[in-house]
Parts: sequence; C-alpha cells; structure tokens
Amino acid sequence: MVSWGSKVRKRFIAGAVCPRCGEMDRMVSYTPEGSQAPVRECVACGFSEQLKVEVNVAVPTRVEPVVGGKASEPKGPAAATEQVIKFMPLPGRKKT
Repeated sequence: MVSWGSKVRKRFIAGAVCPRCGEMDRMVSYTPEGSQAPVRECVACGFSEQLKVEVNVAVPTRVEPVVGGKASEPKGPAAATEQVIKFMPLPGRKKT
C-alpha cells in the first residue's frame, strides 16, 4: 500500500464499488512509481489490486486491410445491389 504522503497521484473512481467491503465511492486508482500497471485501492477497508495491462493489442475492426495497394471488394450483404426507397407521408399530416 502506498502512503498518501508520496508523490503518486491518487484519483477517486466515481461510482466504483469495493469488491471486498461493498462500499461505494471509496475506490482510488493510481500508478506506483516505476510501474506501468495501475492499482485500485479501497480507502475504507484497504483492499488493493494491481490491474492487468495489455500492451500492443490490436483492436478488431470491420475495416478490411489493404492488399497490394488496393482495397478489397466488399463481401457479404454489403455487396448487394442498390435499391431505391420512397418515403410515404403519414396520412392526415400536412406537408411543410
């Protein structure tokens, strides 16, 4: 546990509930000096947990990678033919 007098800046986590004592708005988050993994700590009961840090994890997207300098053709439902849609006015409403 890091003391409050250290240079580490602790921030309260709004709405967080301690997994040990169940108190709300008593959790702080900080990153100890010399570490990259953040720590969450309960100021009510002293519960402390070092959080896992995932580095360089690629986020999956729906964008397909460019192959050979050209974007690949869309596959699946996006490749369907275009259709014209006509919007009908609601009955009883005046046009503006």
